[in-house]
Amino acid sequence: MQTTNRILDDMAKVASGAVSAVTGLKGDSDNFLRRHVEKLLLEMDLVPREEFEAVKAMAAKARAEQEKLEARIAELEAKLK
Repeated sequence: MQTTNRILDDMAKVASGAVSAVTGLKGDSDNFLRRHVEKLLLEMDLVPREEFEAVKAMAAKARAEQEKLEARIAELEAKLK
C-alpha cells in the first residue's frame, strides 16, 4: 500500500512540475507577443489619438468656414447679376 502512495505522490509532483512549466511558457509567450506587437505598432508610424482628434477638429472647422465662404460668394455673385 505504501508503494502505491509513493507512486501517486511522484505522479502528482511530475504533474505539478508540468503545470508550472506550461504556466511559465505561457507567460514567456505573452511577453514575446506583446513586445512584437509594440514593435510593429512603432514601425507603422501611427498617430496618437489626441493628435488625430485635434486634426479632425481643425478639418471640420475649415470645412465649415469653406461652406460659409461659398455661400457668401454665391450671394455676392447673385447681387452682381
